[in-house]
Amino acid sequence: MRRSSTRVVGTVAVSLLALSLVACSDSGNSATGPADPEALEAELEDNKVGAMENYAAGQTFVATEPVEFSMLYRDHPNYPIKDDWLLFTHIEDQNKVSLDITSAPLSDYEQRRSLLIGAGDAPDVITVTYPGQEAPFVASGAILPISDYVHLMPNFQQKIKDWDLNSDLDTIRQADGKYYMLPGIYEQMRYDYSIGLRTDILEDLGLEEPATWDEFRSVLEAIKKEKNTKYVFSDRWKGEALLNVAAASFNTVAGWGFGGGTLYDESKDEFYFAGSSDDYKTMVEYFAGLVQDGLLDPESFTQEDDQADQKLANEQSFAITTNGQELLRERTVLEATKGDDFTLDKIRVPSGPAGDNMRGARLENGFMISNDAKDNDNFVAMLQFLDWLYYSDEGLEFVRWGVEGETFAKDTDGNRILDDGIEFMDTNVGADKHFQADYGFFNGAFSLAHGSTEELVLTHVSDEEKAWAEGMANKTLLPANPPYPLDEGEQEQVGLYQTALTDYVKQNTLAFILGQRDLSEWDAYVSELEGQNLSAYMDIINGAHKRYQENNG
Repeated sequence: MRRSSTRVVGTVAVSLLALSLVACSDSGNSATGPADPEALEAELEDNKVGAMENYAAGQTFVATEPVEFSMLYRDHPNYPIKDDWLLFTHIEDQNKVSLDITSAPLSDYEQRRSLLIGAGDAPDVITVTYPGQEAPFVASGAILPISDYVHLMPNFQQKIKDWDLNSDLDTIRQADGKYYMLPGIYEQMRYDYSIGLRTDILEDLGLEEPATWDEFRSVLEAIKKEKNTKYVFSDRWKGEALLNVAAASFNTVAGWGFGGGTLYDESKDEFYFAGSSDDYKTMVEYFAGLVQDGLLDPESFTQEDDQADQKLANEQSFAITTNGQELLRERTVLEATKGDDFTLDKIRVPSGPAGDNMRGARLENGFMISNDAKDNDNFVAMLQFLDWLYYSDEGLEFVRWGVEGETFAKDTDGNRILDDGIEFMDTNVGADKHFQADYGFFNGAFSLAHGSTEELVLTHVSDEEKAWAEGMANKTLLPANPPYPLDEGEQEQVGLYQTALTDYVKQNTLAFILGQRDLSEWDAYVSELEGQNLSAYMDIINGAHKRYQENNG
């Protein structure tokens, strides 16, 4: 039986800082679990109810007797949870697994998660956890050091090995050398966000797609002159996606990707703070120039998404940051006013003064496991099921495509074809059933952002999107920061410093770009960051990094 929880579980306040917290480890042992799995296996002898005796990679998990696991589920308004989803009923029939769901709305999910964990009332499986979000819960012992148990998850281990992800796993280890969440993993790096541009206007003006940010400025200037509009580019997501997309080509981090604001300088073997760097200033100057020259709508950084959509529809704007799925929706918005007399395309992310760079990771949102779950008599069966669902080829196909013969079929070449009575994205528009809302598949708690094989990822991508991805494939992927393990006391102190610093950077980035603060005051701004404990913050980060190097040779 599945339930939607509405209990008040307390008033514990836990800060969900998306810290880039990592820890020391033996990289050669990244996915193999504890040093003595045989000893741990003996401890779990009474926790094997429903577990398969010889469960192996590539094998369908079927519990030897019916089992039930509790799960914290993020309920999305676009596909509200239903007890009779095929996703659930098929798992019950095939895998002999029932899920006891505690549901929390998307808008309140992180707060509900922290309250449940803080009150000691968390379900066994805690979905939709991004790397770094587990850190605040480690010290309390509320969540399981899952790295001790991954030797019981053969599909996970195999993919980590085959896809060369050991070093990626090292980035989520805590100060004790263990990791406390299992991420979704991608076989290949995937990009999605860029700028949607009215390419029909470019064609009318005889212009090519801009390859650099300077060329992008020139394109906006040409459109402004042709259309005689107040602005050309009015953005959504309050500029967070735009700055994130652009930052790597300026050799910095910003927007959604700012995180703790730390970047590693290999030549100096030390970390520095991106928000006070010359590269960050160069990026801010670029976008401030677009605003000053009437090319970028200043409301891009404050308006709601529907306001940006309306400006696009009414041709008060001709560019907007987007992704593959949102691009389809924005075309529909434009069709209401333009019919089919337009083209809106996602351009290749422009290169910048630091090069044709992007940042990214192959680790995605995944799940934590409550520490109490290890005492359940079906704990081993739970790990086997999660391993099958999230990391086996069969499970990955199931959560993305459903059940063969019911939601999809395969043609003679093995291509998957959605049943014509089911709508999804731009396929079978107007069909009676919806793939997510009526069946529960391609669901954020199970598959939407949990990574996958390259083949499966591409099955839900249009030919247009595949071509865009191919164009992005030759960009330089900048390396991730090396590890800097923080102990419990350092985590608490860094968390306090980071909150103040990131808030101050965000406030002043907005002020500089909008012209509310003159860029001649940049040096004063950098000095002001010292008042937010910048030096103390970086001393902790660099001290932890040096300690990691000393402990790991």
